[in-house]
Amino acid sequence: MNILLATAELTPLAKTGGLADITAALPIEWKKQGHNPIVVLPKYSIFDPYKYGFEPTDIVLFVPVSHWLEYARLWKGVIPGSDVPCYLIENNDYFWRDGIYGNPNEYADNDRRFIFFSRAVFEVAKVLNFQPDVIHAHDFHTAFVMAFLKSHYRNDPLFVNTAGVFTIHNLAYQGWFDPKRALDFACFSQNDFYPGSWFEKNGVVNSMKVGIMFADKITTVSPTYAREIRWDYFGEGMQDYLNERGGDLIGVLNGVDYSLWNPEDDKYIYKNYNIKTIDKKKENKNDFLKSMGLTNKDDLEKPIIGMVTRLTDQKGVDLLMNKLEYHLYNNDFRFALLGSGNQRYVEYFNYLAWKYPGKIFVHIGYSEEIAHKIVASSDFLFLPSRYEPCGLTQMYALKYGTIPIVRSTGGLADTVFEYVPEKKLGNGFLFINYNAEDMDFAISRALQIYYNNQDWKQVKLNAMSYDFSIRSSAEKYIQVFEWALGK
Repeated sequence: MNILLATAELTPLAKTGGLADITAALPIEWKKQGHNPIVVLPKYSIFDPYKYGFEPTDIVLFVPVSHWLEYARLWKGVIPGSDVPCYLIENNDYFWRDGIYGNPNEYADNDRRFIFFSRAVFEVAKVLNFQPDVIHAHDFHTAFVMAFLKSHYRNDPLFVNTAGVFTIHNLAYQGWFDPKRALDFACFSQNDFYPGSWFEKNGVVNSMKVGIMFADKITTVSPTYAREIRWDYFGEGMQDYLNERGGDLIGVLNGVDYSLWNPEDDKYIYKNYNIKTIDKKKENKNDFLKSMGLTNKDDLEKPIIGMVTRLTDQKGVDLLMNKLEYHLYNNDFRFALLGSGNQRYVEYFNYLAWKYPGKIFVHIGYSEEIAHKIVASSDFLFLPSRYEPCGLTQMYALKYGTIPIVRSTGGLADTVFEYVPEKKLGNGFLFINYNAEDMDFAISRALQIYYNNQDWKQVKLNAMSYDFSIRSSAEKYIQVFEWALGK
């Protein structure tokens, strides 16, 4: 099957979250399974293409925008570490800027930037003479690909039999655009915009709605999230349209690329280990604590709760603020944080690091190395999310025998199951209601198991036994593609 994947993020080139990891891992796995994928990505200034083996071609793309043509240069390479073709669209007016979407706020012309990119995706296929069976678009940045497929390119011989699949990674980010600007850039008539049209929501163009309504099939990144977003609480205003398209809405659980996240050969961690040598995990913890200057017996025996996250309201940081200082004051555990985001949360964690030296490790920003070290060295991984479409960090943690403490929502509910000491089953600890008391009760259950040697080893073995590899996700997407094609 010929698959064209269009994305605004791709690991390791351009990443703000899990979207980048999945859009890199899926095509690599499809290639292994005998399919023919290509990936199209903007050429941002935030990465050096030569470092990753990309080279400019002499191909110039002519991209219709409004009543004129825009130009772009095509670069060719592969997804790093694979043989999957990856093409970069170079237009410095749009993409030679700080960040991907804006820094720190979104760019005012993101409508024009990503409508241009969505239209350029088709021009890439045309110059390559690549006839896709499926175009797979991700989140609102490429939602207009679905509209273009069913309108401007529906009679093009290259795309006449192409199906469109749209994946929602996070429904909260929707792309609200001025209709006069957006429809003009996209070469649609203003007559196409009216109350109730596929472009309109609350008087403006809503890109997420465009993707939902024009796609042949819609997927989300976990089965539970696919059910949740059809209800008002999680639907972000899209629930009516998702219920209208309910027969075409499918939850496909994200998977992990274990070639990048595996304690057996992880190049970032202090000591490699696997399920048979799980006792070596403690060496990672000890070395991590020593790197913080902690060497006494009390420090080494206290549990570490780790958190690798964006510091946003979605991630449940407000719940943690209600309880964390109490636990640090009472010396219940050590806490390790890697994250960035809301300045209020940044200041809070920096304050705790100042007030409780040696009890909390805080690194503001993102570091792949520190992320791996925290996951491998911690005893528990904390994800108290208000909502979580899928989440990959808890899957990484399970592979490392690091026990998740999570709120039961979205993909967290699909991957983490309460440990039951009487049955020796389960791989983590959960709470359902979004409040600090229920969260704290989950933490207390986790700490109780930590100090029971038999149960503590069992829950770690259980965790490492789970397989959430990208392979099964890739296979499920192929099934969705076949449904979209009517096969």
